Amino acid sequence: MTGGNIGSRTAPASVAPPKPMSPSERLDAIDVLRGLALFGVLAMNIVIAFRVSIFAPSLLNAEPAGSLDRAVAAVLTVAVGSKAVALFSLLFGVGLAIQFERLAGNAQRMILLVRRLVVLLAIGLVHLYLIWDGDILVEYALAGFVVLPFLGGARWLMAGAALLLLGLYVTMLLLPPIVPLPGAAGALAADATRAYGTGGFFDVLAFRIREVPAIFPLHVMAFPCTVALFLIGAFVWRSGVLRRASANRRLLFVVATVGILLGGGLSLAAAGQELFDWPSLGRAHFPVEQLGAVVLALGYAAAVIVAVNLSGWRRMLGWAAPLGRMALTNYLAQSVICGWIFYGYGLGQFGRLGVAATLAIGIFVYLAQVVFSAWWLRRYRFGPVEWLWRSCMYGVPQPMRATVNLAIMRARR
Repeated sequence: MTGGNIGSRTAPASVAPPKPMSPSERLDAIDVLRGLALFGVLAMNIVIAFRVSIFAPSLLNAEPAGSLDRAVAAVLTVAVGSKAVALFSLLFGVGLAIQFERLAGNAQRMILLVRRLVVLLAIGLVHLYLIWDGDILVEYALAGFVVLPFLGGARWLMAGAALLLLGLYVTMLLLPPIVPLPGAAGALAADATRAYGTGGFFDVLAFRIREVPAIFPLHVMAFPCTVALFLIGAFVWRSGVLRRASANRRLLFVVATVGILLGGGLSLAAAGQELFDWPSLGRAHFPVEQLGAVVLALGYAAAVIVAVNLSGWRRMLGWAAPLGRMALTNYLAQSVICGWIFYGYGLGQFGRLGVAATLAIGIFVYLAQVVFSAWWLRRYRFGPVEWLWRSCMYGVPQPMRATVNLAIMRARR
């Protein structure tokens, strides 16, 4: 692997090398995808990890869900599930590749990118311990360090490493699970109900410090897949498909069709035993479920990119772009808002609401973020946390007002 510029191979004289996507085009494609993925992330997080503890399924005396809750849970399981997180991971890989490319002429490129990930790691640790135990930013930052050396290498190396890591992930899923035994998980679920449902902030913090080590094995399991998705995202950006989406519309349409049909089929097969009393897949359940999530996420991404390149759909989906431009701020805000709604130091709704009612709250929170993001970005260039992230990365405060001349910002880099 080399640390040189991306695409160092000389293009034939008759073929112009692909130009980087303009800000407006990138916003229409990548930021719309981020904005839409945020809804899926919120929908699953609020239902699975804020409404109850992630260990709640271990409680044998859990109250059975009503028919509406079961139907909503079925749709979320098959259509959203881990697909939103997989899509978010793909987009993070795209973002890393874009940053690497933009800093091609900067002698401190790797230092800046490492600093960017260190800041993300710090934000993630604060989020993990003080706000919510389901943080994904720590895992993203650590996976980013693994991916950095690949960004300057050949595309085949990215693709090969991604396939190897996915193979490792599937193999790990076939092994006995490295999660707490049912008795330990049940005890954690009962303690979580007491701490999160009725405890104050410091009670929640004390329990979270005890809970995080029990959750850590789940991140160990997911880590190879996260790195693989980052590499796939970086590979897609390097391929030029996103920069020439109109010219690659047929390819994107095929990926969307195959991804949605195949990924949806795998996801349905994995959920079939729980939803329809289909025969059990045994140890193959988790590999089928997770591969379905990856394939379906790719299908969703391709479908949205095709739609964004159609003028009518671009206008219809444009509302999601501001949400995606400040995705980090919105992700953290979702945790703060949901913590206030469900935990004992807020409204104390932990363990009291069904799936459908909880999802309705999530939809309301998401719509509020759509309105707020549009309002904020009419006045400012970045979301608040994005501003902090960029300022720490470059070592100087970044111009915040939307009217600031971009030349000033470039001169300060």
